[in-house]
Amino acid sequence: MSYFVAFLEGIITFISPCILPMLPLYISYFANGENDKRKTAVNACGFILGFTIIFVLLGAFAGALGGLLQKYEAAVNIITGGIVVLLGLNFTGIIRIGFLNSTKKLQVQIQKIHFTTSVLFGMVFAIGYTPCVGAFLGSALMMASRRGTMVAGIIMLVLYSAGLGIPFFISALLIDRLKSTFQVIKSHYRVINLVCGIFLILMGILMMTGTFGYMMRLLSV
Repeated sequence: MSYFVAFLEGIITFISPCILPMLPLYISYFANGENDKRKTAVNACGFILGFTIIFVLLGAFAGALGGLLQKYEAAVNIITGGIVVLLGLNFTGIIRIGFLNSTKKLQVQIQKIHFTTSVLFGMVFAIGYTPCVGAFLGSALMMASRRGTMVAGIIMLVLYSAGLGIPFFISALLIDRLKSTFQVIKSHYRVINLVCGIFLILMGILMMTGTFGYMMRLLSV
């Protein structure tokens, strides 16, 4: 269940105000001014691999740290759940957490665009946009820490990256056909943010009360 939630959070991150408005620029970067679907797909895969590497490293660290904290499960539940609730409140706009609502955009000058440079761009994206996508990435990392092992943390963030990467890849191939869809989504950002925030708040409450962990144990039986 928690793995599915991580995958779902990746998808929701894709439609967040951090990613969607910038999508045409990303696709233009991948295409490099050419109408070559194959090159665009290869470069998009490189970009996805780049941010996956960074997110998986974070997941491995969170999972390993979680193993050290298992004996303090009650306290960890309250702290991690409380952080997720705060992230949700920020998403709804009830409170504003400054560093989560800004990005540190790293500029990389790349003369020739190919798979390797796209991987680099993906890594830069993961580092520079972490504060902006922090709500759902943070929630995935909290769940990774609760799994208690490095391997579980890696799997959790691989699935989060897949949730973000799959629609990204599809959009790179179908960008011309999806323009109207993106416009509809952008026109309903306030509703989307509210729903996303409520989702995080509910998840945080479940984590704080221990209900989330109990549900995970039931599903793993």
